[in-house]
Amino acid sequence: SIWLAGPTEGWFTAAILDWGVLMVRQAGFIDVDEGLKRLSDLGDRLETDAAAVDLEMFGTDLDKALACSDGKKGGRPPFDPVLMVRILISRARNNPSDDRAAFLVSDRLSFMRVLGLGLQDKVPDAKTIRAFRERQTKAKAIDALFTRFGTAFRDAGYIAMSGQLVDSTLVAASEQRNTDEEKQAVKAGKTAAAIWPDDPAKARRKDVDARWTVQFGKAKTPKNGGPAPPDTAIPSLGYKNHAGIDKAFRFIRRRDVTDAARHDGRMLRQGVLDTTSTGSGAPADSACRSKAGQKPVKSQ
Repeated sequence: SIWLAGPTEGWFTAAILDWGVLMVRQAGFIDVDEGLKRLSDLGDRLETDAAAVDLEMFGTDLDKALACSDGKKGGRPPFDPVLMVRILISRARNNPSDDRAAFLVSDRLSFMRVLGLGLQDKVPDAKTIRAFRERQTKAKAIDALFTRFGTAFRDAGYIAMSGQLVDSTLVAASEQRNTDEEKQAVKAGKTAAAIWPDDPAKARRKDVDARWTVQFGKAKTPKNGGPAPPDTAIPSLGYKNHAGIDKAFRFIRRRDVTDAARHDGRMLRQGVLDTTSTGSGAPADSACRSKAGQKPVKSQ
């Protein structure tokens, strides 16, 4: 180590520090490239997803649905809506919270690469991610994006010819712990702002759209021939993702989101079943087994 006393001490120390930072930065660039190459060799799922679909085709639809500002009125420029959609897709792939997603985007090289961000770029925080998701939900931008993707999928020559699978997935919501009076107001269809007018912060935290359902589980008969345990019935609060999936390509052709109380069989007649599919048959669970549910399947 070198130590200099006198008036040159500060200058010489600063020069050594600057040179050290420069050396660290030069080595850092090499390390980043090598790190990304290792991720690719190991099979980065985010990179594979990004290569499969060019999300830039959604730019026009997003600008139109969200009425994005052109920046002429000043103020902080908004994040690119396509970038925000990439973040939401990456978040859904790994299922973290908004705060965790913001951390991963800032911390992980794999996330930065798929989003086209550098170490020096500004990253959306959790509030920005949450606000964008709510904004596109209110603007019903998801429906436009889904239709746009379906068109691009057909234009590429992927025609539904192998049949489809119809199923629903329960998405749990946090328990609300409402009073009896508040529960009655929720069942009546009142908004959170109407139920808690004097506490807007509480109203923002409350979920008044989720509903209860019961998940039944059939108990297995013991191999030793003993008496079977009782069947299970688990109450759950949340939503249902209904989807019609192409049997061969595993792409979602039709979709809808409802509260958890909605019966699966009703969704066959409300657009989840793709009647344009040239494949015969549509496997589904027993909840869809009814005369009314079989009519749209036979009409394909």
